[in-house]
Amino acid sequence: MNEMNKLVAVLDYLKKTFVGKDEIIDLLGISMVARENLFLLGPPGTAKSAIVRQLSACLDGGNNFEYLLTRFTEPNEIFGPFDIRKLRDGELSTNTEGMMPEASLVFLDEIFNANSAILNSLLTALNERIFRRGKESRRLPALIFIGASNQLPEEESLAALLDRFLVRVKCDYVDPDKLMEVLLAGWNLDSTTRGNMQPSITPADILHLQQECRNTDLSPIRQSFVDVVHSLRNTGIKVSDRRAVKLQNLIAASAMICGRTAARLSDLWVLKYIWDTEEQMEILEGMINSVIEKDIGSHAHPLVQHNHFPDAEELMKEVVNLSKKWASDSLSYEEKNVIKDKLRYVQTRCDWIRHNDQRTFVKSEIEKLWQQILQAVPAS
Repeated sequence: MNEMNKLVAVLDYLKKTFVGKDEIIDLLGISMVARENLFLLGPPGTAKSAIVRQLSACLDGGNNFEYLLTRFTEPNEIFGPFDIRKLRDGELSTNTEGMMPEASLVFLDEIFNANSAILNSLLTALNERIFRRGKESRRLPALIFIGASNQLPEEESLAALLDRFLVRVKCDYVDPDKLMEVLLAGWNLDSTTRGNMQPSITPADILHLQQECRNTDLSPIRQSFVDVVHSLRNTGIKVSDRRAVKLQNLIAASAMICGRTAARLSDLWVLKYIWDTEEQMEILEGMINSVIEKDIGSHAHPLVQHNHFPDAEELMKEVVNLSKKWASDSLSYEEKNVIKDKLRYVQTRCDWIRHNDQRTFVKSEIEKLWQQILQAVPAS
């Protein structure tokens, strides 16, 4: 079994174990192959930690590190204590045995509790895969950093921490219709008889996949990707040049996990998960779905068929928000264009609302706002 078959076997096993979490699990696999970090947002009890722990259990031969951060977490708890023996000789050296600097997979729960004492070292580790402490500096073997939290950060210093996670996924409660499957899967997971049934993959296998990922041909989608990045920026979603370059890794990894050597339009589905705020989720969903749904070939990514139905209430909130912004007296020409672009994408998503009355109501409110916008255009 080659490395990709091993990874697919692990991902399939996790999907059977955690019902309704296919997207999250696929993104974990893609992030590992792309060597990019992933952030999970969701309330307690949504299996965030359980999924990561089970993935860790399938990583054979790697040291895995998990820690629940608090406001009082000290650097020693993450990076390891100073080596007392070397300290006596006047040398500052960290004993990293069993700590984050030696881990292949790192999971930091409640990551936005990180305090100033560990923040700088953590940012460097996440961004550069380097551990620095005083004069000490070493490369980290981490294949992926996974962070989790119940809420998004409000402090500007912590926003920099979120920026180090290229992929952001909301982990919510499973659909009530799947509760029976969840109960059965949870019962089987706790059963000791399943201990020897799980597939595995080694860190060396993942490293080889990361190297092979660079050979993926992105030329078939590069112009479409550029167009999408321009559209996102026009809509007010920040995509820096650095992030755009790194996003190519995710697209390549998506193609590779599908068994292809070249990317397709459907591989742009990963761009749904680069939001900075919860308000951007629906906008990104509509924008990216309108692009990837054009890829209807047999080799399209399976999740193209899994377009989420929009939440009418969330769309209505966005319409109200745009109406308030439009009512401002100090809008620049660029700000007005951003509002128009956002409204177009909300209007596109509106067609996917399942409930007829809700769809009709939201459409009528969108039409009212368009009328206000048109009335504000000066006559030529």
